[in-house]
Amino acid sequence: MRAMLLVNPKATTTNARTRNVLIRALGAAVELAVEETRYRGHAAALAATARAKGYDVVAVLGGDGTINETVNGLLNPVNGEELPLGDDPSAGRPGLIVIPGGSANVFARALGLPNDPVESTGVVLEALREGRRRTVGLGQALWEGQSRYFTFCSGMGYDAEVVRAVEGLRGTGRKATPARYVNTALRHYLATDKRHPAMTVTGPGIPTARGVFMGIISNTSPWTYVGSKPVRPTPWASFETGIDLLGLRRMGPMTLSAVIRHILTESDRLPSGRHLVQLHDEPEFTLTADRPVAFQLDGDYLGERETVTFRSTPNALQVLV
Repeated sequence: MRAMLLVNPKATTTNARTRNVLIRALGAAVELAVEETRYRGHAAALAATARAKGYDVVAVLGGDGTINETVNGLLNPVNGEELPLGDDPSAGRPGLIVIPGGSANVFARALGLPNDPVESTGVVLEALREGRRRTVGLGQALWEGQSRYFTFCSGMGYDAEVVRAVEGLRGTGRKATPARYVNTALRHYLATDKRHPAMTVTGPGIPTARGVFMGIISNTSPWTYVGSKPVRPTPWASFETGIDLLGLRRMGPMTLSAVIRHILTESDRLPSGRHLVQLHDEPEFTLTADRPVAFQLDGDYLGERETVTFRSTPNALQVLV
């Protein structure tokens, strides 16, 4: 089996010694080529190259951002090529191995992998030996002629504003720890507009919902983690169903604190209230804003947008777990 390993040398929770151990372990199980990512978008280009060269598997040692780039490289066409269609398009693409190396590792943990890179390598080596693969669906966001897949979540509004603020802190050399996300969210809440909602939710067969401040779009659950604690705003979301939405029509402290308490303490029951907009297992819906609002995808800030359509892509990828 031919495999390409993409390594993010700046991954938060790994060092050179750990990376070398993991490379040797994988190299003993497969015919391994190793590539380091060097710039934004490099993982996508390397994954597309691996697909074009007929590699059986692409492995990723990195955080959710590197994984997202890799997935998009595996799925997006290049230079007019035709990618597999049909009931199981994943069968025509390399399989994916995920080894968590970031701060949150939401996709890896949602797949049931340990949050430790060495332990996860042991699990995926076992999956390689036994030929275990899981076919997963992905989400897709489309805006202004652009398209990008997401593995676990996207968002517009307040949560994307927090992601933008944390990315700004990371640009100054600070790490994106769970505590930093929480502290940034609390500080940012004081400055956010809590009186003028910008967004409307529409979609085929979906009642129009206006006056939305924030939209959380999920391809699986949990949405994220605070340390070891899962956060589940859309607890019914899964890789085997369509995409889910939790939208907030109020941003007052009482409303928001009640939602936060619920999604931190409940695992299988939806939040309740007339101020919420909830969708489950949908093939498609659109968020339209009357002014540009912040937009994030798998924890990566992508600027301000006025209209984004979200779609479910079933059977998109095979993951060795």
